[in-house]
This record gives sequence, structure tokens and C-alpha cells, in this order.
Amino acid sequence: MDGGDMMRLALGQRMMTGKRELLAAGLAVLIGAGVTNSAHANLLAPYKDNLFRYPKITETLFGGDFIVVEYSKQRDLRDRDKVDEREVYGHYVSYKPRRSQNDYELKANGRTVRYMGVGKAKGGANAVVIYIHGQGGNRFQGMNDVSFGGNFNRIKNLMVRNGGTFLSAEFADFGVKGTQDIAALIQHQKQLSPRAKVVVACGSMGGIICWNLLKNGGYASMLDGIMLLGSPKDPGFLSSGAPARRVPIYMGYGSDDTVYNWETQANFFKQIRGSVSGYPIKFTLFDTGTHGTPIRMTDWRLVLNWMFSQ
Repeated sequence: MDGGDMMRLALGQRMMTGKRELLAAGLAVLIGAGVTNSAHANLLAPYKDNLFRYPKITETLFGGDFIVVEYSKQRDLRDRDKVDEREVYGHYVSYKPRRSQNDYELKANGRTVRYMGVGKAKGGANAVVIYIHGQGGNRFQGMNDVSFGGNFNRIKNLMVRNGGTFLSAEFADFGVKGTQDIAALIQHQKQLSPRAKVVVACGSMGGIICWNLLKNGGYASMLDGIMLLGSPKDPGFLSSGAPARRVPIYMGYGSDDTVYNWETQANFFKQIRGSVSGYPIKFTLFDTGTHGTPIRMTDWRLVLNWMFSQ
């Protein structure tokens, strides 16, 4: 029986115990030797860290590359939102980014790629973060200041206040055309801001595009990181040559996600770690969180500073 079989066997035992014990059983099989993380420079200055930092980390595995964050629906949703899942309380947001917010169009691949941006979207940025929505989303989702607990407003502020740009894009589909659209947008931004570090953050089904970018050598060469927020895995990544390129990957999931099971994704995290020694990858599990929790709770500054320091 190999390590993967042992993991699946142990994870399967979750079905026989209580909810909290289930999570512990699943985590137990993930514990393995890890390299202690070195301290990284804080490339992005703090912004409302007291409100957005993780309230409590309950498990730390793989030398800190896998963490479990306590999520409380009462504290992190009901007490945070003026209107549950629709409007956060005002002290979580700042509307400073709206001064530079614009709607843009890029002609590429015989199509028009529409996107919205804040900060230095027209050039001179030292960092570019692009958000890719999931099924049913649009470019307005990533620009919504008050949904998802104000977390999109935070990334907008982090980029504006640190000389970067944050973009939220639309694209043709979740296949080849959509991937080409986002690749064209990245290339356009690299032309405008040649020295910028580029991170693409994909929500839910948008993760398909993130994996596609990683599997293409030309596209991946423009990337400094990929963030998967409740996204599906892509087994083709392992055989594509992409692991050797070592583009940093962040994976965030809720333990109660009924769309993409966290255990399946955790198994894939371990496979990627094993494919190349020291592969830069991190996994955050939000205990009791659901499908949208990683978008609400992921600490943008923490993840981006790690990626930018690689």
C-alpha cells in the first residue's frame, strides 16, 4: 500500500466519527517532514491587518506549508457583515482605490477582453494581481468593495497603497480561449510594467484557467504566483513539466466545501510537494468554512508577501 492509499484509507475513516474528529483524522495522515520556513521581507505594507489576519491557527503541518485556520460563522460572517454575505460593516473598507478605478478593454485573439482595474493599471506598477472569477461571475465581482467580508476591498487597497494594480477580468470561457484571453492580459500588463511581479488569483471554477497558465511554459514564465481559492485540482499539471518551473502556488479551501472536497485537494497538494523537492506551495484549510470562505478569509498580504519573496 503506497502513501496515497494510506491517506485515502485514513481519510475514509472520517465517515465513522464526529465532525471535529473527522477533521483531525484527515489531518493526521498529512503530517510529514517539512522544511522550516525562513523569515520573509514584508514587501506589502500592512493594511487593516488587525481585521483581516487569521483569527486562530489550530494546526500547522509540513513546516508551516499546511495550516488549519479556525473559521466561525458567527464571528467571521454574521458579526462582520451588516447584511450577511452582501455588505460588510464600513470599518472594514476604504474607498481610496475608487479614485483610480476604471473599466478597460483589450483587443486580443480576435476578441475583446474586458477588465476593471485600480492602481497603476496603465503602467509603472511594481506588482500586478489579476482575479479570475468562477462560473456565473463577471469582472465586477472582484471590484465589489462590500461583498466577501470586504476582502476584495483589502486587496484593492494593498495594491493601490503599495504601487501596484489589481485587475478583475472577464474571458471567453474556462477553456483554451479563456486561457488565451488572460494570457494576453498578463502579457499586456508586463509590457506596461516590465518589472512587476504578477500573481493570478482564481476563484472556484476559474482555477481551470490558473492550471492552464501553469502548464504552458510561455504563460508560466510571466507568473510569480497562482492562488487557487476553492478551485478544482488538475492532474495534468504533474505530467506537463510545470512542476519544474516552480511557480509558487497557494491553495485555500473550506472543510465543509461541497463543490470541491478539501481532502482531494490536500492529496494533490502532497503530490505536488513530492513531485519536486522544496516546491513552493502552501495550503490553507478553513475549518467549517464553505465553498466561498477562501475568498472571504484568505489573507492576501500574507500570501502575496510569501510569493513575492520567492
